[in-house]
Amino acid sequence: MSMDCKATVKIGEFSRGGLSRGDNKACDHDFATQGSHTPCGIVDEDSGDLYINMGCSHKTSDFIADTLDGWWKSLPPEKQQSIDKIQLKSDNGPESSGIRTQFLKRIVEFSDAIGKPIQLLYFPPYHSKYNPIERCWGILELHWNGTLLSDVNVMVKWAETMLWKGIHPIVEASTATYEKGISVTKKAMRAIEKRLERDSELPKWDILIKPIVAF
Repeated sequence: MSMDCKATVKIGEFSRGGLSRGDNKACDHDFATQGSHTPCGIVDEDSGDLYINMGCSHKTSDFIADTLDGWWKSLPPEKQQSIDKIQLKSDNGPESSGIRTQFLKRIVEFSDAIGKPIQLLYFPPYHSKYNPIERCWGILELHWNGTLLSDVNVMVKWAETMLWKGIHPIVEASTATYEKGISVTKKAMRAIEKRLERDSELPKWDILIKPIVAF
């Protein structure tokens, strides 16, 4: 799996730098926006299945972790059962890095909740372009360029009609509000760190988390 957040998208009647598909007039200034949304996506590199969560709040560790949870819940039960381990590729952004305490806490909790091991694999700085999800964002930009994303529904509908490897994505719009700056205390983090199997050569870039299975 490949996961990342796209640049924030302003909502409003803006030209977005593309060619219009109809007789539409866009605003020539973007001062009065109708808000903004940050797409966070997860793509299955093998099947091409793409899940996008449009967040209306801050891009935080909790937003990314909730997106991962939403992706899992969108899978059919038989697909969930067929997964032995989730290998998650991501860039080393501040909200989801291998040292971000709140993110690691949430991933440990997620692994326990679904009963699956999770391996976090990070790209080094300035190499996020190699993350497969980035290609999905490029296709999305080409798909809705020139479209007036006047409200959230229009944005979601346009995202739903894009194609990645011949498949339409699952798109959801989050209404949750996220607080910035949430972190885990040093004492609590020591317990979480015991759950992390860090690679001996790349401890910040390759982390395996095994679930605690309740009997």
